[in-house]
Amino acid sequence: MAKQIVVISGKGGTGKTVLTASFAALAKNKIMVDCDVDAADLHLLLSPVVKTRHEFRSGRTAVIDMKKCQKCGTCLPICRFEAVRPDFRIEHFSCEGCGLCFHICPHGAIHMDENVAGEWFVSDTKFGSFVHAKLGVAEENSGKLVAKIRQIAKELAEKQALDYVIIDGPPGIGCPVIASLSGVDCALIVTEPTLSGLHDAGRVFEVAKHFNIPVKFVVNKYDLNPAMTERIEEFCRTQGVPVIGKIAFDTTVVQAVVEGKSIVEYAKCPTENEVRKIWERINRGL
Repeated sequence: MAKQIVVISGKGGTGKTVLTASFAALAKNKIMVDCDVDAADLHLLLSPVVKTRHEFRSGRTAVIDMKKCQKCGTCLPICRFEAVRPDFRIEHFSCEGCGLCFHICPHGAIHMDENVAGEWFVSDTKFGSFVHAKLGVAEENSGKLVAKIRQIAKELAEKQALDYVIIDGPPGIGCPVIASLSGVDCALIVTEPTLSGLHDAGRVFEVAKHFNIPVKFVVNKYDLNPAMTERIEEFCRTQGVPVIGKIAFDTTVVQAVVEGKSIVEYAKCPTENEVRKIWERINRGL
């Protein structure tokens, strides 16, 4: 079975997508997944060509059938979200899909419609197949969408006998992060040498630890605050977690992102060399 590697961070902006794109360039026989469905950006570096597009349906919204509605007003006071308007129309963004109005309507004039909450895609890239998604504006259930695209990627990996599923995880510790972590072989936590970076990396580490996921750390831009980098390394020592890479601040990375490329395909530089070593260390630990 394909080894699943997720790159996560306790907060945004630590550089996890830059690392994920580089792993996509270095790995052989793999598929990529972008699980940051709320604000996906891995596609900016992979330049995907969409092959298949699918609707993501989740949650339900009440709809009043005006042919059956008798305007009795039973539904108006019972909706605590005030989604039923005085003209007996449902305000879509106010409806929470609880279904109380559906059950209480004496004329059977209300039904619950499943929402189209987003889209998911299977694409081709210069590095191989890529599964990604886009959650709709103000829609919920991002964890469910993450689980969906991970399942699709896993099925494709098995069908094509691939060696790796490389996952760009979302930031934070919420439902989409938990859905991204579930069942992976390795979680790479990318942090930065700041107090908030250490704090949030510690939180996502606890989530991974709870699910018994093997964890490794990378400190990005470590040279900007050596004292804080030492604190991060000390934290990892106390937790028995390896720091498998320290990447220095490098403007070449910015130039590569502007060009829409991963650092390993853009230029030979110290950062490119360190990223290659990080990938080798991940492989040795699988």
